[in-house]
Amino acid sequence: MVRSLLNILISPGAFFADLKGEREESFTWPLVIVLLGGIAAAGYGYLFGEVSGQMMAGALPGIGALVTIFAALGALIGVFIFWLIWTVIVFALSMAFKGQGSFKRTLQVIGYGYLPQIIGSVITVIVAFEYVPRIVVPKVTTAMMQDPVAMQKITATLMHDPAMIEMTQITSIIAIVFLLWSAHIWIFGLQKARGLSPRDAALCVGIPVIAYILFMIYNLGVS
Repeated sequence: MVRSLLNILISPGAFFADLKGEREESFTWPLVIVLLGGIAAAGYGYLFGEVSGQMMAGALPGIGALVTIFAALGALIGVFIFWLIWTVIVFALSMAFKGQGSFKRTLQVIGYGYLPQIIGSVITVIVAFEYVPRIVVPKVTTAMMQDPVAMQKITATLMHDPAMIEMTQITSIIAIVFLLWSAHIWIFGLQKARGLSPRDAALCVGIPVIAYILFMIYNLGVS
C-alpha cells in the first residue's frame, strides 16, 4: 500500500482511477496521512509556542509550558479542521458544476491529497529549528498585561525581529509550494470523486487555493 500511496505524488490520475473502483470509502490511509501532517504541524506549533511562552514568562511565571502545549495541540487539531473545511468548500463549489459523487468520497480524496503537506511541514520544522534560536524575544511585564497598546507594540516587536521575518517568509513560501502540489493532486481526485471535467475540477480546486495563497501573501505584506 505504501508503494501505491507514492503514486499519489507522481501519478495521481492513475491512483484515483484505481480508487474509484472501491465500493466503500476507506478512511484508514487518509486519516493516517492527515494525522502525520498534523504531528509535523504540531512540531512547528511547539517551537513557535516556545517563543510565545518565553515572551509571556516574565508576567506569568510557568505559563511557557502551557502555551507551548496549547500551540502544539492547536496545530494538530487545526490540520483536521482544515481537512474538513477544505472538503466542504471544494464539494460546495463542485455542486455548481453538477458534481455527482458523495461527500465522503470527496473527503477521502482531500485526505489523500494532503500527502505533500507532510513533506512541507517537516521542512518547515527544520527551518524553525534553524531560526527560532536566533529570534530575540521581547519580555512582557505585568504592567504591560494591563495595557493593550503596550501588548500590541511588543507583539509587533517580536514579529518584526529579523529572524522572525525571514522564518515567516521562508515557511510561507514552503506552504505555498506544497499547497500547489496538493492542489495538483486534488484536481485529479475531484475528477474521479465528483465526475467532473479537468477544467471544472481545476476551477473547484483552484479558486480556494488561489484565494488562500493571496491571503497568505497579504498577511506577509501586513506583517
